[in-house]
Amino acid sequence: MIWQFKFLPALYLLLLLPPLVGLYLWLQRRGKSSLQYSDLTLFAKLRPAWSLRWRHLPFTMRCACLALLVVALARPQSGHTEEEVLTEGIDIMLALDNSGSMAAEDFKPKNRLYVAKETVARFVGGRLNDRIGLVSFAEKSYTRCPLTLDYAVLQSLLSQVQLAPRTEDGTAIGMGLATAVNRLKDSRAKSRVIVLLTDGRNNRGSIDPATGAALAEALEIKIYTIGVGTQGQAPYPVDDGLFGKRYVYLPADIDEDSLKSIAASTGGLYFRATDTKSLEEIFRRIDRMEKTRMKVKKYTRFRELFPLFLIPGALLFLTEVAISQSRLRRLP
Repeated sequence: MIWQFKFLPALYLLLLLPPLVGLYLWLQRRGKSSLQYSDLTLFAKLRPAWSLRWRHLPFTMRCACLALLVVALARPQSGHTEEEVLTEGIDIMLALDNSGSMAAEDFKPKNRLYVAKETVARFVGGRLNDRIGLVSFAEKSYTRCPLTLDYAVLQSLLSQVQLAPRTEDGTAIGMGLATAVNRLKDSRAKSRVIVLLTDGRNNRGSIDPATGAALAEALEIKIYTIGVGTQGQAPYPVDDGLFGKRYVYLPADIDEDSLKSIAASTGGLYFRATDTKSLEEIFRRIDRMEKTRMKVKKYTRFRELFPLFLIPGALLFLTEVAISQSRLRRLP
C-alpha cells in the first residue's frame, strides 16, 4: 500500500491553526463581562448552564473543519503497485543416455545414471519461466516429456528413467539428438538449447551424430554435450547367477571427438564429467550461460481519498453554523 498527497504544498495551510488557536485563547482571557455585579454570593451555588460549558465548541468545530478541508485540498491518495514481468524464455531439451554402460559405479556411491538424474533434477529446479523437455536414448530414443513449464511433472518423469534392458541396449546418440531437435523445431523461443549427456559412442540408430548436429545447426539450436565417465577403467556391476553380484573393470569409451564436433558446430560447448562434483559444476556453468532475460514493469494505481475528508469537513461546517445560531450564540 502506498500513500501520497497529490498537492502536498496545500498542507502548509495547517500551519495557520496554531496562531488561530493562540489568538482565540488570548481574546478569551482579555474579554470582559458586559454586566457588573457588586456581590456574586448568590451565584456561587448556581451550576453553570450547558451553553456555558460548551461555549468553545463552535471554535473547535471551525478548526477541525479547516483541518479537514486543507487535507482534502492536498488530495490524499492510496495506491497499489502491480508488476508485469516480461520474459524471454529459453526452450531446453535434455537428452539423457540410459544405456547399460550408465550402470558403471565410478560416481560413488551411485552409478552414472543415478547421479546424472539427480544433477539434472537440481538443474531443472533452478530454472524459472523456461520450458524444459526430456529425451532418453539407448538403442532407440524416446520422448519422456515434451517441452513444459510443469516442472513437477518433468521431475516425476525424470525419476522414472531406468537403465535400458539388455534387449534394447546400445547408444544411439544421433537418434537422441534428432528426437530432441524434432521437439524444438516448432519452438518460437528466442533461444533453443539441447543438453546431451552420454558415456559412450554412437553404435545404434539410422541417424549418425553428425547428421543430428547438422539438423540442429540448420535450425539454430545450440547443443551442449557432456561426456560422463572417469578417466581409465570403471567398475561395472555384473549379476552372476552362481556367485551373485560382482564387478568387472572396463575402460571408459567416450567419443570425445564427436561430442566436441557436435557442440562446436552449433555454438555450444563440450564438457567432461569425471565425478559427481564435476558433473554438478558443469550444469551450474550451463545454468549461468543460459539465463532467461527478464524485464519488470511496475504500475501503481491510485484511489482518491479526498472525499473522506471533504464530506466530514462540510458536515462540520454546516453543523457549526447551525449550533452557532442556537443557545451557543454569543451576545454582543
